Amino acid sequence: MAAAFVHGFILAFGLIIPLGVQNFFVFSQGAVRRFGRAVPIAAAAGLCDMLLITLAVSGVSVVVLNFVWMKTVLVVLGTLFLLYMGYMSWKAKPDTNKSNGHSGASTLRLISYTMMISILNPHAILDTIGVIGTSSIQYSGYEKVAFTGACMAVSWMWFFLLAALGHFVGSKDPTGKLVGALNKVSALVMWAAAVYLVVTL
Repeated sequence: MAAAFVHGFILAFGLIIPLGVQNFFVFSQGAVRRFGRAVPIAAAAGLCDMLLITLAVSGVSVVVLNFVWMKTVLVVLGTLFLLYMGYMSWKAKPDTNKSNGHSGASTLRLISYTMMISILNPHAILDTIGVIGTSSIQYSGYEKVAFTGACMAVSWMWFFLLAALGHFVGSKDPTGKLVGALNKVSALVMWAAAVYLVVTL
């Protein structure tokens, strides 16, 4: 069981570290708002990953994505949403008081953004199914529980670490210039991801 946990931990760590839309969003929100207000955003990202991991390990997601039209709808919705979020991030003005954060959006709206970025992200879904779901097949019973739990634990720890790092960076940037640059980079990442989705479609 310990081997399954270690396997899940290392695998999830390797998957979640690379630069991506979800990571950038959580980090940037930590930078533009008080840490306490960034916690729900990190938690929402963690919950979405838990859902995707559960679906992947249970095999449900593989069955769903066997329908070609579902893949197409997912890619189209994901592309439109990434284009919109990129636009919002590009025009966002840094909030040096850290009162509201991303374009003055409410915490509830930002949680909704986080959930959509996580769930409407075909790359995250396919990676979860193709790597975590496939790797979990070799385990059963308590070993599969340990493997799944390790993957989920990595997601939660990583998103809260990103939010904390973002808050630290934001606290060292009273002028808001660095945060403004992060918003621009975040927008470019989202647009690049959207273009890649269109090309693959």
